[in-house]
Amino acid sequence: MFSTGRTTQIFAARGLTEALETWRAAESRVAARWQSFLEAEPETRRWAFASYVAALDAEEAAASDLDALSSRLAA
Repeated sequence: MFSTGRTTQIFAARGLTEALETWRAAESRVAARWQSFLEAEPETRRWAFASYVAALDAEEAAASDLDALSSRLAA
């Protein structure tokens, strides 16, 4: 029989890996959207900045998820 503690750790580690990948993808999106903002023509600059801010919000949410999972594993 498997120990539920060990199984829980395996699933938690997998969740942490997925959360880290999600955060890295969000961070990459922030960088790409910032570059798009810098290169935007005046008529699309407002939209490009809004897109950048939305990417920042997504990155913050991903970082919060990553922090919560890390805290649970450390406990």
